[in-house]
Amino acid sequence: MTREEVLAGLKEVLGIVRPNTDLSNVTDNTELVRELGMDSLSMVLVSLAVEEKFKMRFDSAAPAPTTVGQVIDAVSAAL
Repeated sequence: MTREEVLAGLKEVLGIVRPNTDLSNVTDNTELVRELGMDSLSMVLVSLAVEEKFKMRFDSAAPAPTTVGQVIDAVSAAL
């Protein structure tokens, strides 16, 4: 799966969890908390939805991702 495909899937998930968030300018460097307004509950919901969408599990020992690019990297590593 390409990086662009993972980004598209992540945007789908973000659109469901954060429906009023403008995702048109989301890039690898977009910060989940500062730029997308994610709180701890949103982070958990996105994590669970991403795991379900991509049929993978995040490494619980790894630090939580803070940017969209880090989420993409974690998904890519798990696939």
